[in-house]
Amino acid sequence: MSAVAARAGVGISALYRRYANKEDLLRQVARDGLARYLEEAEVAAADDRDPWDAFVSFMTRLLDAQTVAITMSLAGTFAPNEELYAMSERAEVLNTRIVDRTKASGGLRRDVVVDDLSMILEQVSSIRLGDDARTRELRHRYLALFLNGLRAVEGERLPGPPPTPVELASRWSPR
Repeated sequence: MSAVAARAGVGISALYRRYANKEDLLRQVARDGLARYLEEAEVAAADDRDPWDAFVSFMTRLLDAQTVAITMSLAGTFAPNEELYAMSERAEVLNTRIVDRTKASGGLRRDVVVDDLSMILEQVSSIRLGDDARTRELRHRYLALFLNGLRAVEGERLPGPPPTPVELASRWSPR
């Protein structure tokens, strides 16, 4: 709490007046990140451009917004509430729509699943080299490499299965 207060330029007492405890603060940060994610997913789901172009734009906006990095860095540090579960379910519906549409157009390989996207964004978001401009440049470079790997290629299969929902959900269990 003290580190958050210092970064926000407020006293720790100001945080405690607004949030009863650290979990409430972390829950709010995760909610804000998920709300931003949902905004981008709604835009992508409604995007009537070429599905591959809409998908690339969606992934790039998510990377720039750092919503996945923020939310996943909080995984396991608090117990999600019903609002977060509902928001997560909405994100799943939108993500599935985006992925299915991109696959149907032939742009996305058939063996890619929705959960692959968050794993990719987590990996790319972890890149931190040089100043902010260099970090952004490198993140975009590696996102482009991942995106090239996601393009549909006949006859190629990915090794191993994707993470299961249980594996992904286990990250939210308190450590």
